[in-house]
Amino acid sequence: MPEVPVTKTDLDGLTLHSRGKVRDIYDLGEHLLVVTTDRLSAFDVVLPDGIPYKGKVLTGISEFWFRLLEGITPHHLLTTDVAEMPPAVRRHASVLAGRSMLVKKATVFPVECVVRGYLSGSGWKDYKATGAVCGIPLPAGLRESEKLPQTLFTPSTKATVGHDENIDFAQMASIVGAKAAEDLRDRSLAVYKAAAEHAWAKGIIIADTKFEWGTTNGEVLLVDEVLTPDSSRFWPRDGYAPGKGQPSYDKQFVRDWLEAEKWDKKPPAPRLPQEVIAKTSEKYLEAYRRITGLAEPACWLAEPACGLAEPACWKDLPK
Repeated sequence: MPEVPVTKTDLDGLTLHSRGKVRDIYDLGEHLLVVTTDRLSAFDVVLPDGIPYKGKVLTGISEFWFRLLEGITPHHLLTTDVAEMPPAVRRHASVLAGRSMLVKKATVFPVECVVRGYLSGSGWKDYKATGAVCGIPLPAGLRESEKLPQTLFTPSTKATVGHDENIDFAQMASIVGAKAAEDLRDRSLAVYKAAAEHAWAKGIIIADTKFEWGTTNGEVLLVDEVLTPDSSRFWPRDGYAPGKGQPSYDKQFVRDWLEAEKWDKKPPAPRLPQEVIAKTSEKYLEAYRRITGLAEPACWLAEPACGLAEPACWKDLPK
């Protein structure tokens, strides 16, 4: 039986720092507790229905990538094991198991670091209109979903409400400084390259993704979620065919249903049918299985939660 989605947390004894579209963040003093709920947003509106297992999938995939990429970049993750967190957190293990990360505090750069390997989404719209993506000229005749001649770094603003806005590299440098801009670009491209190679071997194309970076004690860290279906465009490698849009491992079922409903994309959003919720949940779970090569931990599927936040074999991943 699917679990009941967790769409909001109010954890007694913990100080809520902020509540985003998906994550509830608690201030623990030296560290932060990032709780990934099952909330889902579409067209910048949080929907009234949660998606079972979504928060655990996003946490599990981020955990997997942080571990796998440790040889390329330091990151902010300390642990996803509730048993290793402070006593005030452990009291809420039944809610937090599988969906929480204890992380280092960091000063986050106020830009999104977007990397594009394929021509899709807003990049495709931009190319059709201008022959370029975010001001970067490209050869004529490229098709929708086609692999780009070279991987593109296309930063954007980091909006607290509404849409992020694409900016060029010079604008990014004016925001964070030229040296930091070059460093974040190089780090983002290196992480994307390594992740894209891993995902390809697992049958997934990472068409594009976005990263967030921060600093702690002068060290640059990869922060927030990383390479999840919410922050990336994942396509199945089997059946990939440029010249059209591709099926994806994310909330596309929800977007398609909302578009068919002729919703005006303003709050409140309509309630989702159970079949749309179920199909979307399964897409997230499939992404987890494909990327990690693992079945979801047993505690995801059992009540009460067992407290197991990660498969033991993750500890043996190559560094």
